[in-house]
Amino acid sequence: MTDKPRITILYCTQCNWLLRAGWMAQELLQTFSDSVGEVALIPGTGGNFEIRIDGELLWERKRDGGFPGPKELKQRVRDIIDPDRDLGHTDRGSLES
Repeated sequence: MTDKPRITILYCTQCNWLLRAGWMAQELLQTFSDSVGEVALIPGTGGNFEIRIDGELLWERKRDGGFPGPKELKQRVRDIIDPDRDLGHTDRGSLES
């Protein structure tokens, strides 16, 4: 078995962010199904919302000014786990902006 990255999404249960965390996990699994080993949801409290790849912080709600959109999240994940990967319309949209 090859070592594929583990992505974790820590979300605040008090803030009812489970649906948001689940949606982001689904987006990542759909896009990177062949490149990631796991996407895990971790319940937390205190307004936390963090996305990590192999323990390294990729996104933090307070630090990064809110929640990532799927486009930005996918691009950040791609830049770490598979920088040469073409994300199709997600990348082309950013070139047109």
